[in-house]
Amino acid sequence: PARGWRDGKAASFDAYDAKAEALALLAASGAPVDNLQVMGEAGDAWHPGQSGTLRLGPKTVLASFGMLHPLVLKAFDLDGAVAAVEVYLDAIPPKRASGFARPAYTPPALQAVRRDFAFLVPAALATDALVRAVKGADKAAIVSARVFDVFTGQGVEDGHKSVAVEIVLQPTAKSFTDEELKAVADKVVAAAAKQGASLRV
Repeated sequence: PARGWRDGKAASFDAYDAKAEALALLAASGAPVDNLQVMGEAGDAWHPGQSGTLRLGPKTVLASFGMLHPLVLKAFDLDGAVAAVEVYLDAIPPKRASGFARPAYTPPALQAVRRDFAFLVPAALATDALVRAVKGADKAAIVSARVFDVFTGQGVEDGHKSVAVEIVLQPTAKSFTDEELKAVADKVVAAAAKQGASLRV
């Protein structure tokens, strides 16, 4: 089910949110997200001007993202705009002797920890930029980050939006201590601040 904080007017998800989700899924799948390019429109199933592809070079498409075409929505009896992502796992480069190698999946032995943050950000800031900054705050601990709510309205300054981000931390050798979790949270807030975001309290 969708998550949301309803202190104000909820904003609809858009192509930028879909792009952020696509990048998060590709990163979790071992793709070299720092080397990807956003190119072109995704195809006939997508809304014109509101979609794109993430590519490794000009020909290798790893994901499509954006808003679905109105005809697709009608065919499935869907009401309202729908943001979607399609990831092509087979296109992610396999392991090779040098350069990028997709790591083999090993199920984690310890339970992941989830933490939510609500940031006040300039309205012009793309949510995917915030997500990438947050995820990069502690690459050893944070395995994923995603936006689960965006809204404006009561309690939000003009020219700004409230963006709720969930991060997932995966312990390896032992569970996180309270001090370690606080240290990660401090890094997340500091990384977001570099994007012009401040923690809502």
